[in-house]
Amino acid sequence: MLLENKKIIIFGLANKYSIAAGIARSMSKQGAKLAFAYQNERLLKNLRPIADECNSDILIECDVSSDESIENAFNNLTKEWNTFDGLVHSIGYAPADQLEGNFVDVTNREGFKIAHDISSYSFTALAKAAKPFLNENSALLTLTYLGAMQTMPNYNVMGLAKASLEANTRFLAASLGDKNIRVNAISAGPIKTLAASGVKNFRKMLTQHSKRAPLGRTVTAEEVGNAAAFLCSDYASGITGEITYVDAGFNISAMPLHEIEE
Repeated sequence: MLLENKKIIIFGLANKYSIAAGIARSMSKQGAKLAFAYQNERLLKNLRPIADECNSDILIECDVSSDESIENAFNNLTKEWNTFDGLVHSIGYAPADQLEGNFVDVTNREGFKIAHDISSYSFTALAKAAKPFLNENSALLTLTYLGAMQTMPNYNVMGLAKASLEANTRFLAASLGDKNIRVNAISAGPIKTLAASGVKNFRKMLTQHSKRAPLGRTVTAEEVGNAAAFLCSDYASGITGEITYVDAGFNISAMPLHEIEE
């Protein structure tokens, strides 16, 4: 199994439909021992069934907008594990009013700040707090989206935050490389999740994705999870600072070839 004896903590699993849930299931199937961090009690009830499914009883509260909460979370984690081998950052947020309408009209200073703090800086904050406890050959992983590179309707400031996150991935990879800690990101195609529901007309985005993607469909959380399991395994020991697309090929296609051929 790819992740046998690996200990990995997952941040950002909101419910059973989350991409993080697909990652958890795939990693568990590959032998990983998992811990989960949750933002608050409201989300804990949704997390428990996935944790049970993955045979994990390590559930730790962590609000990534607070340095104190992050420090407490790792102090609590190290009561269970002295050291560990990986971290998954599946966190992204912008206020709802920033995700509908014309970008230049709706974006404001506070929304911009929140989106970048929660969606990008939190990855650095978690990496910094985790660093003393990471084993050699550890791996950090985050989740991004094509909106970091190309404009998307209503994605707005989240696109800028994801661009920051992708740069963050590269700088963390360079910063932690001398410790033999790898840092990568997966750019997943659109999947029906709690986070995605905040983007207006998301269902139409799914339809357009299927039409343009070479594989003619969207991807599943489990497919993203399988890629995540690989990237956090020793089989990916030579890969760091990379953005890996798991989107049925959507990112390579300017337009569907069959529409031209017809």
